[in-house]
Amino acid sequence: MTIREAQPPDTERCIVLLHTLFSQEHEFTPDPALQEKGLDMIINNPQTGRILVAEDEDGGKIAGMLVLLFTVSTALGCRVILLEDMVVDPAMRSVGIGSLLLHEADAFASRNGFGRITLLTDHDNKAAHEFYIRNGYERSDMVVFRKRILSCT
Repeated sequence: MTIREAQPPDTERCIVLLHTLFSQEHEFTPDPALQEKGLDMIINNPQTGRILVAEDEDGGKIAGMLVLLFTVSTALGCRVILLEDMVVDPAMRSVGIGSLLLHEADAFASRNGFGRITLLTDHDNKAAHEFYIRNGYERSDMVVFRKRILSCT
Protein backbone atom coordinates (compact mmCIF):
# COMPACT_ATOMS: atom_id res chain seq x y z
CA MET A 1 0.00 0.00 0.00
CA THR A 2 1.09 3.51 -0.81
CA ILE A 3 -0.31 6.44 1.17
CA ARG A 4 -0.50 9.66 -0.83
CA GLU A 5 -2.51 12.86 -1.10
CA ALA A 6 -5.69 12.57 -3.17
CA GLN A 7 -5.85 14.20 -6.58
CA PRO A 8 -8.94 15.23 -8.61
CA PRO A 9 -9.09 11.87 -10.49
CA ASP A 10 -9.46 10.11 -7.10
CA THR A 11 -12.75 11.84 -6.31
CA GLU A 12 -15.01 9.16 -7.81
CA ARG A 13 -13.46 6.36 -5.75
CA CYS A 14 -13.49 8.52 -2.62
CA ILE A 15 -17.22 9.13 -3.12
CA VAL A 16 -17.77 5.35 -3.14
CA LEU A 17 -15.78 4.99 0.08
CA LEU A 18 -17.71 7.83 1.73
CA HIS A 19 -20.96 6.09 0.73
CA THR A 20 -19.76 3.09 2.74
CA LEU A 21 -18.92 5.29 5.71
CA PHE A 22 -22.11 7.36 5.69
CA SER A 23 -24.24 4.23 5.27
CA GLN A 24 -22.99 2.96 8.63
CA GLU A 25 -23.03 6.24 10.59
CA HIS A 26 -26.21 7.24 12.41
CA GLU A 27 -26.15 10.97 11.66
CA PHE A 28 -25.28 11.05 7.97
CA THR A 29 -26.81 9.99 4.67
CA PRO A 30 -24.80 9.36 1.50
CA ASP A 31 -25.29 11.96 -1.23
CA PRO A 32 -22.73 11.62 -4.05
CA ALA A 33 -23.23 15.19 -5.30
CA LEU A 34 -22.58 16.64 -1.84
CA GLN A 35 -19.62 14.33 -1.23
CA GLU A 36 -18.12 15.38 -4.59
CA LYS A 37 -18.57 19.04 -3.68
CA GLY A 38 -16.90 18.57 -0.30
CA LEU A 39 -14.01 16.53 -1.67
CA ASP A 40 -13.38 19.09 -4.41
CA MET A 41 -13.38 21.91 -1.83
CA ILE A 42 -10.54 20.17 0.02
CA ILE A 43 -8.51 18.87 -2.92
CA ASN A 44 -8.59 22.25 -4.67
CA ASN A 45 -7.85 24.28 -1.50
CA PRO A 46 -4.86 22.72 0.29
CA GLN A 47 -4.97 25.42 2.99
CA THR A 48 -8.30 23.84 4.06
CA GLY A 49 -6.98 20.34 4.55
CA ARG A 50 -5.75 17.18 2.88
CA ILE A 51 -7.26 13.90 1.81
CA LEU A 52 -4.96 10.92 2.18
CA VAL A 53 -5.65 7.76 0.21
CA ALA A 54 -4.27 4.23 0.52
CA GLU A 55 -3.54 2.92 -2.95
CA ASP A 56 -2.84 -0.70 -3.85
CA GLU A 57 0.54 -0.76 -5.57
CA ASP A 58 -0.48 -3.57 -7.93
CA GLY A 59 -3.70 -2.31 -9.44
CA GLY A 60 -3.78 1.31 -8.34
CA LYS A 61 -7.10 0.79 -6.53
CA ILE A 62 -7.82 3.14 -3.64
CA ALA A 63 -8.60 0.91 -0.66
CA GLY A 64 -9.05 3.58 2.02
CA MET A 65 -9.04 7.28 2.74
CA LEU A 66 -9.08 9.86 5.48
CA VAL A 67 -9.86 13.57 5.48
CA LEU A 68 -7.79 16.05 7.50
CA LEU A 69 -9.21 19.55 8.05
CA PHE A 70 -7.10 22.39 9.47
CA THR A 71 -8.07 24.83 12.21
CA VAL A 72 -6.51 26.66 15.17
CA SER A 73 -6.67 25.78 18.87
CA THR A 74 -6.69 28.78 21.18
CA ALA A 75 -6.04 26.37 24.07
CA LEU A 76 -2.81 25.13 22.48
CA GLY A 77 -1.94 28.31 20.60
CA CYS A 78 -1.23 26.44 17.39
CA ARG A 79 -2.77 24.85 14.33
CA VAL A 80 -4.62 21.56 14.85
CA ILE A 81 -6.29 18.96 12.66
CA LEU A 82 -9.80 17.57 12.67
CA LEU A 83 -9.83 14.06 11.26
CA GLU A 84 -13.22 14.42 9.57
CA ASP A 85 -13.70 11.08 7.77
CA MET A 86 -11.86 7.78 7.70
CA VAL A 87 -12.93 4.66 5.86
CA VAL A 88 -11.37 1.49 4.49
CA ASP A 89 -13.05 -0.65 1.84
CA PRO A 90 -14.83 -3.46 3.78
CA ALA A 91 -13.15 -6.07 1.57
CA MET A 92 -9.73 -4.69 2.60
CA ARG A 93 -10.22 -4.28 6.35
CA SER A 94 -8.10 -5.93 9.05
CA VAL A 95 -4.89 -5.90 6.99
CA GLY A 96 -3.42 -2.68 8.44
CA ILE A 97 -4.62 -0.08 5.92
CA GLY A 98 -6.34 2.03 8.56
CA SER A 99 -3.23 2.02 10.73
CA LEU A 100 -1.10 3.04 7.74
CA LEU A 101 -3.45 5.95 7.04
CA LEU A 102 -3.37 7.08 10.68
CA HIS A 103 0.41 6.76 10.82
CA GLU A 104 0.74 9.00 7.75
CA ALA A 105 -1.76 11.48 9.21
CA ASP A 106 0.34 11.62 12.40
CA ALA A 107 3.54 12.07 10.37
CA PHE A 108 1.91 14.81 8.28
CA ALA A 109 0.81 16.62 11.46
CA SER A 110 4.27 16.34 12.96
CA ARG A 111 6.08 17.49 9.78
CA ASN A 112 3.81 20.51 9.46
CA GLY A 113 3.76 21.72 13.07
CA PHE A 114 0.22 20.75 14.06
CA GLY A 115 -0.34 20.32 17.79
CA ARG A 116 -3.18 17.81 17.87
CA ILE A 117 -5.48 15.60 15.82
CA THR A 118 -9.08 15.35 17.01
CA LEU A 119 -11.69 12.95 15.66
CA LEU A 120 -15.28 11.92 16.35
CA THR A 121 -16.89 8.48 16.18
CA ASP A 122 -20.37 7.18 16.79
CA HIS A 123 -20.76 6.63 20.53
CA ASP A 124 -21.54 2.92 20.05
CA ASN A 125 -18.81 2.10 17.51
CA LYS A 126 -16.68 0.07 19.92
CA ALA A 127 -14.50 -1.39 17.16
CA ALA A 128 -13.51 2.11 16.02
CA HIS A 129 -12.86 3.19 19.61
CA GLU A 130 -10.54 0.22 20.18
CA PHE A 131 -8.81 0.84 16.83
CA TYR A 132 -8.06 4.48 17.64
CA ILE A 133 -6.84 3.62 21.15
CA ARG A 134 -4.51 0.93 19.69
CA ASN A 135 -3.15 3.66 17.40
CA GLY A 136 -2.30 6.06 20.25
CA TYR A 137 -5.46 8.19 20.43
CA GLU A 138 -7.06 8.93 23.81
CA ARG A 139 -10.74 9.22 24.61
CA SER A 140 -11.83 12.76 25.50
CA ASP A 141 -14.48 13.76 28.03
CA MET A 142 -15.69 16.47 25.65
CA VAL A 143 -19.25 16.16 24.30
CA VAL A 144 -20.21 17.16 20.77
CA PHE A 145 -23.08 19.59 20.10
CA ARG A 146 -24.18 20.70 16.63
CA LYS A 147 -26.46 23.35 15.23
CA ARG A 148 -27.24 23.37 11.55
CA ILE A 149 -27.25 26.92 10.21
CA LEU A 150 -27.83 26.57 6.47
CA SER A 151 -28.38 23.90 3.93
CA CYS A 152 -25.11 23.66 2.03
CA THR A 153 -26.66 22.45 -1.21
